[in-house]
Amino acid sequence: MKRISCLIAFLLCAEIACAQSYPARAVKVVVPWPPGQATDISARIVAQKLQEALGQPFVIDNRPGAGGSIGSDAVAKSPPDGYTLLASSSGPISIMPNVQKTPYDPLKDFSAVSLIAAAPFALVTHPSFPASNAREFIAHLRANPDKYAFSSSGTGATAHLITELFNSMAEIKARHVPYKGTAPALTDIMNGQIAYTIETVAATVGHVKSGRLKALGVSFARRSAAMPDVPPLAEAANLPGFDVGAWIGYSAPAGTPREVLARLSGEIQKAMQAQDLRERYLALGLDPVANTPDEMMAFLRTEQARYGEIVRKASIKVE
Repeated sequence: MKRISCLIAFLLCAEIACAQSYPARAVKVVVPWPPGQATDISARIVAQKLQEALGQPFVIDNRPGAGGSIGSDAVAKSPPDGYTLLASSSGPISIMPNVQKTPYDPLKDFSAVSLIAAAPFALVTHPSFPASNAREFIAHLRANPDKYAFSSSGTGATAHLITELFNSMAEIKARHVPYKGTAPALTDIMNGQIAYTIETVAATVGHVKSGRLKALGVSFARRSAAMPDVPPLAEAANLPGFDVGAWIGYSAPAGTPREVLARLSGEIQKAMQAQDLRERYLALGLDPVANTPDEMMAFLRTEQARYGEIVRKASIKVE
């Protein structure tokens, strides 16, 4: 028994020493998307803050492809030593595993570090749509089942699932028209060919300000700093509990020492208080957030279950 106690004490001391000396060299942050995408930009902003705080380079490694699954899988199979991190996001982690087979298990193959950004979405229509607010919009669609269509950036995309959730909670029926990307999905709303969609505030706010789109509500239960005059759909559409959006975070391979995860999480929480970071996020239409590894893991379990239910109810399949 004494020998076991000594072994446990030794391991604890080794882990503490590891955390105190971490990082001793450059840390690679794999972004499973091309440069310039929201996950890439927000991950770079945080990587710079971590580099300044911890005194070692945090190097961005873009590995795009297959909806983010290629880069995510590369991290899942990397050594769990804290020197390979993933700029994780809702698409490849919370949504894709619910609509198609992935080479990794999102809840078993990664250790959570911290969320770094929340991306709110907005319900938008053409300015001429016969509804001045979300409640009138819902009433109009309920009175005209299957008459209208909604667009998305693709079947199984975050925008598609969020809009399906909205339709279900609002008890409206509309046809889904998937596009290859957000830009064409919004263009046909501005052209009057499609009635509505729920897309990111980042993608819609410029069109709303220019008058090409009309925003009726945002998807989070709180107002978005990038669209402060637009009320939450939970309130504007009388949909209690409607509180959903995309997320971006930092993850690591499963088995990464908890002390390393805690140190990274603590530094990220400090970084989120920086005024320059908050201003850059606002310009991107993102809300800065941070939490502990345990809190992020609990959040991921909730998101996995939520999107799984949406997929099942809407019978969504991606070939």
